[in-house]
Amino acid sequence: MEVVLSEIDRINQMKVCVIVPTYNNCKTLKRVLDSVLLYTSNIIIINDGSTDETAQILENYTQLVQIHFPKNSGKGLALRAGFKKAIELNYNYAITIDSDGQHFASDIPKFIDLLEKEEDALIIGSRNMMQEGVPKKSSFGNKFSNFWFWFETGIRLEDTQSGYRLYPLRQIPKKYFTNKFEFEIEVIVRSAWKGIKVVNMPIQVLYDPTERVSHFRPFKDFTRISILNTVLVVITLAYIKPRNFFRSLKKKGIKKFLIENILHGNDSNLKKSLSIALGVFIGISPFWGFQTVTVLFLAVVLKLNKAISFAFSNISFPPMIPLIIYGSLTLGGNFIHSDTPIFLDKSITFTDIKNNIGQYIVGSFLLATIMAITFGLLGYVLMTVFSTIKNKKIKNA
Repeated sequence: MEVVLSEIDRINQMKVCVIVPTYNNCKTLKRVLDSVLLYTSNIIIINDGSTDETAQILENYTQLVQIHFPKNSGKGLALRAGFKKAIELNYNYAITIDSDGQHFASDIPKFIDLLEKEEDALIIGSRNMMQEGVPKKSSFGNKFSNFWFWFETGIRLEDTQSGYRLYPLRQIPKKYFTNKFEFEIEVIVRSAWKGIKVVNMPIQVLYDPTERVSHFRPFKDFTRISILNTVLVVITLAYIKPRNFFRSLKKKGIKKFLIENILHGNDSNLKKSLSIALGVFIGISPFWGFQTVTVLFLAVVLKLNKAISFAFSNISFPPMIPLIIYGSLTLGGNFIHSDTPIFLDKSITFTDIKNNIGQYIVGSFLLATIMAITFGLLGYVLMTVFSTIKNKKIKNA
């Protein structure tokens, strides 16, 4: 006979706690805590230096774990303190709920239901940002955040700013460098980079202007978030994208990668050939040290295949570098003459390149253009021939 567990039993069995960070939300704090207590007493409250009646209210909840900061330190630090305490108390998961009354504790069972299906996923409550009462700045900020989260992780979400979340405590990163509202962006981006599944789940939301107190400071906090996203984008282009590519390449093998991403990719032959051309052009052009960032940025802007563009940008791998430099200098010599000519039968040094820098730069862009057109056209022809042969086989089958 199947035993049906109560919500309290399910929460205890899965070792889930609820973290409630609060700062000057005395109007709604009691209601939030009482509603959560209907589902669990595994509650950790972080009083982030409140100066209202919060401390007095919490005197009535001495049975709950409480952390009191002497002064306001920011939501990020409050959540980090909550995560640390939760792990100390042997919890595996933490649901965070804001204390301003916008979230409904009745959604807690939904988090548990989805957690049972998506084990160790980081679940973000998705609000209906089109409903009446949602501040326009919240809707805009969410769209802004959603875009950058997609750019940095490749994952599309409807809501990346909701504070109603379930965190797999044992899987998320252990160290962070942000302390305030931007922490909630950092933690989901870096969790996605670790391979943790990040998903949305519809939740209810209430925006009551008579009770809700928002501590989001549009200028200061938006600036912090923008700086964080700038750093995350740089890391994404310089490290995460290349890392993911090489992991995929190592896992699949070069042959399988070429078959899946070029011959059997969902993009059109024209788009794939343009992606090849872009990769070759950037790989040969004199963007030393910035080729990965440049090619991925342009692939996103031009809506080309990032994997293909990045793969072909590696045409400048070590054995090819002397040939590329020599070819660039040779082509450039037809337009800019030098008193110190370069020959392939001697070692080409950086001093040689420095003495012929103008010749090299001009020739490099010329060689990049010629090779990009050549590779792009060749790729288009080969893919077209392959598609024709494949279609004939399908018709004759």
